[in-house]
Amino acid sequence: EEILERGLKVKEYELRKRNFSETGNFGFGISEHIDLGIKYDPAIGIYGMDFYCCMTRPGERVAKRRRCKSRVGASHRINQAETVKWYKNRFEGIVR
Repeated sequence: EEILERGLKVKEYELRKRNFSETGNFGFGISEHIDLGIKYDPAIGIYGMDFYCCMTRPGERVAKRRRCKSRVGASHRINQAETVKWYKNRFEGIVR
């Protein structure tokens, strides 16, 4: 969560609508890892990073467990609108 916070700070808490998928996940990228506050190392150089967050509700495990698998109903899945609303409330971000 701390690394996600730093990454969003680099993006100035501003994401595009297309950064959010229909299934409720979101992701973004930064061009330089040193923007996160990591010290520069000449042996490594400068590289970019991608962040991708998978949003789920409690109970999502029933679809992934080995024994007695079951389906998660449509009303229990997270959609794009709910993720955008969560992002705006949690990080006070801007979605364009």
